[in-house]
Amino acid sequence: MRSMKTDTTPKKLFSLLLSLFLPCLLWGQSIDNSYFNKIRNEKVISDTSIVWKNFGPGMSGYCEEFWCHPTDTNVMFMGPDMHVTFGTWDGGQSWQTVKDSDGLGYDLERTHDIQFSKNNPDFGVAIEREGGVYTSEDRGRSWKQVADIDKAHTKLAIHPKDDKTWYIGAGDFWNVKNNHRSLKNLNGIQHKRANYGYILKTTNAGKSFKRIATGIADDLDIGRIIIHPSQPNLIWIATNHGVFKSKNEGKSWKACAEGLPNNLPRDMVSYFDEKNEKFSLYLVEQTYYKEEGKSVTAKGGVFRSDDLGESWNDITGNLYFDLSQIHFTAEHDRFYRTMGYWFGISKKEAKGKFTQLPQKTLSVFNRIVVNPLDPNEIHVAFNKKHDFTFGPGDLWSTRDGGKTWKVTARQGKYWLENKDTAYWKQRNNDTGSNIKFAHLQYYMDLEPARSGNRMLAVNAKGELFIGIDQQTLKSTDHGYSWIQIDDDETAAGSQKWIGRGGSNLPGRFMLLETGIPERRLLCSGEHGLWETASIGNWKDPQAVAVQQLEGQVNHFGMHSVSTVAVHPKDPNIIYILGWRQSHRGKLRRSNDGGKTWENIATIFDVDSPLHKKLAAQNALIIDPENPQNMYFCATYQMISEVSGGRGPKLTKGQYGFYRSQDGGYTWEVSNNGMDHKGASIRRIIMDPENPTTLYAAVNDNNGGLFKSTDKGSQWKKMRIPSEIKAVNNVFIDRNTKHIYISAGRRTGEYNEGGLWKSENKGKTWKKIFKASFVWQAETSPVNPDLIVISVAGQAGDQKGKFKNPGVYLSQNGGKTWNKINKGLGQPNKIVDVKPDPYNENVLWCASWGCGWFITYLNNDEKGWLTQ
Repeated sequence: MRSMKTDTTPKKLFSLLLSLFLPCLLWGQSIDNSYFNKIRNEKVISDTSIVWKNFGPGMSGYCEEFWCHPTDTNVMFMGPDMHVTFGTWDGGQSWQTVKDSDGLGYDLERTHDIQFSKNNPDFGVAIEREGGVYTSEDRGRSWKQVADIDKAHTKLAIHPKDDKTWYIGAGDFWNVKNNHRSLKNLNGIQHKRANYGYILKTTNAGKSFKRIATGIADDLDIGRIIIHPSQPNLIWIATNHGVFKSKNEGKSWKACAEGLPNNLPRDMVSYFDEKNEKFSLYLVEQTYYKEEGKSVTAKGGVFRSDDLGESWNDITGNLYFDLSQIHFTAEHDRFYRTMGYWFGISKKEAKGKFTQLPQKTLSVFNRIVVNPLDPNEIHVAFNKKHDFTFGPGDLWSTRDGGKTWKVTARQGKYWLENKDTAYWKQRNNDTGSNIKFAHLQYYMDLEPARSGNRMLAVNAKGELFIGIDQQTLKSTDHGYSWIQIDDDETAAGSQKWIGRGGSNLPGRFMLLETGIPERRLLCSGEHGLWETASIGNWKDPQAVAVQQLEGQVNHFGMHSVSTVAVHPKDPNIIYILGWRQSHRGKLRRSNDGGKTWENIATIFDVDSPLHKKLAAQNALIIDPENPQNMYFCATYQMISEVSGGRGPKLTKGQYGFYRSQDGGYTWEVSNNGMDHKGASIRRIIMDPENPTTLYAAVNDNNGGLFKSTDKGSQWKKMRIPSEIKAVNNVFIDRNTKHIYISAGRRTGEYNEGGLWKSENKGKTWKKIFKASFVWQAETSPVNPDLIVISVAGQAGDQKGKFKNPGVYLSQNGGKTWNKINKGLGQPNKIVDVKPDPYNENVLWCASWGCGWFITYLNNDEKGWLTQ
């Protein structure tokens, strides 16, 4: 092999040195990669001395599932729809994430089932939507993934005498938004996210699985798996093809449908009395509608088996109701909607065809529980918003084994107005509302009871839990009264709420400097605008109370607020923008601190239903010297929105930089100088020394950093390191004037992401933090050496490349970093993070799907207003 020699002539040597050091001369000194290589390839444990507290508000999104520990009534779990899972070990007084705060953020995103051993109350098994199987050895406080079974599965069961044996059902049975039954699809609808046709059985705690029950149907969808507590060879399953029973631990199966009118179970549960070995099964059927003249008949109801499923007895009793006696237009409309879907026609056609309301009909029930202390107390629920069903109330109950049924969860206009009292008196059924909500109360009282009940659970004491609209509700009196358990009110009637830690709210932009030192303004998806409030004499001085300024507390308020700004000369004037739901695409203003609101501009529109997104709006800012000048950006590449991806085609407005010169009444787009078509501007910022100078972070695949010196009339691309493909955020420290840019893409390479800093207004740059996908970085207004970063998780197929998403903190100007994730339910989705503007020991962050968090760096027991 020929040896290689280096040309050492002066000219060649100079060229070699120049090629090696020119990048450093241009962009600043390179950082030591040893630490960052470690965080890329290994999991760096969070600094556990810093703990984030989720301050709410509480459940502000839908809770998909709720589980009660079979023996310990202090232990419960909830599975909200915003990719979080919470547990409580004090009976619901407080909730904590059960996800690995120090992990990738993908664990237990949408939990489908949690079950605990009857032998060892500390041992539990959980399954989630992506196919992960997890176990816990500490009563659900922490979970470890033990298997990946590929795609969604429905429910699981643990062998009552052998904790290493589990059964997991295939399918997507409980997909309440998309798996509906109809005359055409009596067995439900299949979805790509799930596998079908079997039950998985493991006898070695998840090391390996065997498929059983494969001969029933290729599209078998498992709704429940029930094992006899003392005879575990007996197993029952409720499926989309009926009820089946095995007498040999799953080796063979036979149908057991004698007495069932449809054999289309929607749910099945069991009761077991250990003293006398009494065992019963309870089942709620899919309601089957049939044409009868100008009306319809209904066949279904509730059934009970006391002979191990060999036969079923009808205990539907008077669960049937007379719709013609219910004088409520909204309920009639839901009836026609249901009939339309069931018969495969439009709602309008159903209304023209079935001109007589049925005098004996049933709702489409989909949940059932039995009190473990009383086999005669049974409850059935239905979901009017997400399923195709109708009927009064949200829960029906019986305490005499099914002879008589009553509506036991009542809310909304129909019940508040005490309609049809003669009919309900005849049924011995109370009227009036019996549910106490938190901040949703005003909104729910105006609603026509259309919000739906997604879940139903009962604990070992017989206490009940349901989820109406976006609140978790508890009853300790057999369903006769209900109260929300998500938030605590600082004082009765104050409307100031302290969350218990189980928030499912889409957190958004936080404005911490509002002209009022003790006020922070917090944007949210689906639940409007909030402000921090006094906690009064609350027991925990570190708690944060909030009250809603806009949203459900106002009639037809703006529900999804993307960004907020305060008039620099009058803190009572507040501006907000919304990207979906009511008032989407509007600029909304309050002149009285949030008491009343008006729309002063319509900027966007899109051809889609109101609940769908339009342009995401970010970074609403106002010129402090001339408040008539206002700016924001409409982002096309939405990397951190609830529904991400590219923005929809707009029928009014366009994407890019917006400015107003008349206080927000009229707006114009000014993308002049953006060097490529379709530039996606994610953030803009104003120069702290000169409000006519603006910077824009462009986050598409050809992104970069842009600067304007004339209020956005013309933009010029700044020179930044060539490896950067997308800039997600730009920030300028007001004290040092240093510029920070956060870079990276969801599917990008590791080296293109990170945090870059310029100390000379963008002439040279220095990389001070490496990560694949950095969303944001900000410094403390009090201490510029304190920097916080939000590092997002990447796309699912690349999630193993970078193992350390979350919040990072430096207290020495970026020389060293600590990951501070303890307590965060979504470390991979922190959409906003900021140091407090007055107290350098306090940090705030907003999570994609579990509200807002606060942490105290010095563990100050006096609370966040300490200065």
